[in-house]
Amino acid sequence: MPADYFVRPMTAADVADVERLTDEAYVDLDVRTRRTGWPAPARRSVERSDLWRARAAHLVATDPRGCWVAEDGSGLLGVAMSMRRDLTWLLASYAVRPGLQGRGVGRRVLDPALQHGSACLRGMVAASDDPRAVRHYRLAGFTLHPTMLLRGRVPRAVLPVVERVREGSLGDLDLMNSVDRQVRDAAHGPDHTVLASTHRLLVVDRPTGSGYAYVPPEGGAHLLAATSRRAAGDLLWESLAASSPQVEVTLAHVSAANQWALDVGMACRLELWTHGYLGLRGMKPPAPYLHSGYFL
Repeated sequence: MPADYFVRPMTAADVADVERLTDEAYVDLDVRTRRTGWPAPARRSVERSDLWRARAAHLVATDPRGCWVAEDGSGLLGVAMSMRRDLTWLLASYAVRPGLQGRGVGRRVLDPALQHGSACLRGMVAASDDPRAVRHYRLAGFTLHPTMLLRGRVPRAVLPVVERVREGSLGDLDLMNSVDRQVRDAAHGPDHTVLASTHRLLVVDRPTGSGYAYVPPEGGAHLLAATSRRAAGDLLWESLAASSPQVEVTLAHVSAANQWALDVGMACRLELWTHGYLGLRGMKPPAPYLHSGYFL
């Protein structure tokens, strides 16, 4: 049966509409999957919406063939945004407008984004708990690794003194890309420019191990990569120290390969939950590594 909508490449002019669509879809998913005791789902703040649009515009510029939307006369119905970094394909965002299940929008908008990675040896997807999305990833050949989430307030008394962790800058770009390639087989490359403009950057550079972490304003690690568990642990402790004792910090995307992160979280008395999946194709779970939900 012919579809009553069409799929086309996403453009810079779509960024604002895509941001609103993903905000609506992700809140709807959070409402459906919310657990007792978790914060009530909320739409993005103005600041977070601005940040999301900046990241989306960046991806449309670097990977125009990896970003697709589905549309009909009423507007956008779905979106899939992906990128290629070295020989790895990564899915940044994937959403369908709530209430449109059964029209094939999800599959049809994801297929051309997957094609963007047809020449890649590896693939990564940060998946939610949405059964429909997870089914698409598995059918596309991804191995699904359940991930965990740590949440809570960090007591000041448990924080250790961490030495030789310094503030980073884009002058550390070569170091960070080198760590990326050692840990996840692909550099973040141009994505570091966006991340460094929106997050505090911490760096470790020692003979025994190197690494970096991007820290959001509320503390914790938005993205962390290191060549040793000792370096990763020091970066995570320093990232958690940036949190306020009155504000809950969330440490997401912890795969089973990263037990060192669980040890740090448990020492901080954070609550542990299962949450989402890491989908991988042609690679093992990166470690020591905490991936970003958007840039992986």
